[in-house]
Amino acid sequence: MAEWVAELQMRVGRGQGGRLAREALIYLVLTAFLLVAVLPFLGIVLTALKSPTDMAAGPFALPQEWQWRNFQAAWEGARFASYFRSSVIVVVPTVVISILLSTMSGYAFGMLRCPGENVLLLTILLGLTVPFEAIVIPLWKLMGTLGLRNTYWALILPQVALSFSFGTFWMRAHFKTMPRDLVDAAVVDGASQWGVLWRILFPLSRPALLSLTVLIFMWTWNEFFLVLVMVTGDMRTLPVGLAMLRGRYASDVSVLSAAAIIVALPVILVYFAFQRSFVRGMTSGALKG
Repeated sequence: MAEWVAELQMRVGRGQGGRLAREALIYLVLTAFLLVAVLPFLGIVLTALKSPTDMAAGPFALPQEWQWRNFQAAWEGARFASYFRSSVIVVVPTVVISILLSTMSGYAFGMLRCPGENVLLLTILLGLTVPFEAIVIPLWKLMGTLGLRNTYWALILPQVALSFSFGTFWMRAHFKTMPRDLVDAAVVDGASQWGVLWRILFPLSRPALLSLTVLIFMWTWNEFFLVLVMVTGDMRTLPVGLAMLRGRYASDVSVLSAAAIIVALPVILVYFAFQRSFVRGMTSGALKG
């Protein structure tokens, strides 16, 4: 009996040792990926706070004097105040309209049944396969015909259309994971399809909706080519302003780094604000179905 107990303890010890080794390996790999992701951004932040004389010390060396005025030079050097306002004017309506349209179309394709729905869905999803560069010239002519060129609508409407295809795919897959019994019970209680969507399913779809919001916000905020083609002057957004600043401060890497941080900071803040919901939406079956 004593020999059997000793053998069992040895097996348990080996099992715990193997589990600890696997956990240590996982943490080691995750730490390596974390460093790969964080170190470049850390280098940009330190570069943005250096003077030209500190650049020779390397990107990860601490500056002798913290040059916070580089951010002021970047903000004023390319009229970032006007470009920031334009970015907000374009991003907010694009995100709101895209979320509303994607929710309704995703509910229709995920919960309802109608003749020809597969053909219609494939037609909508064609927007995911066509590169934007292939349609920019017809789009430019269309906006001119409609009188929308060099207006904010020339930036909002195309990006709503581009986001709508992915949003429909995303929300359709999410609604397919929702329990059908919940919808049937609401219908039996007298709820309309509109009430089922907005009063029952919409509040339960918070992780998927916030994940989609972060993605659309990131894509719209970072859009460059459409803005460069459709509008001029102060109606351009921050990414175009960053490109214009590069031509003016080509030799001043610190100011360019500060400008890059200004452009990227809103996306980073939005991601961290909705981080938990974003991860939950990405891992809770939002891409299934």
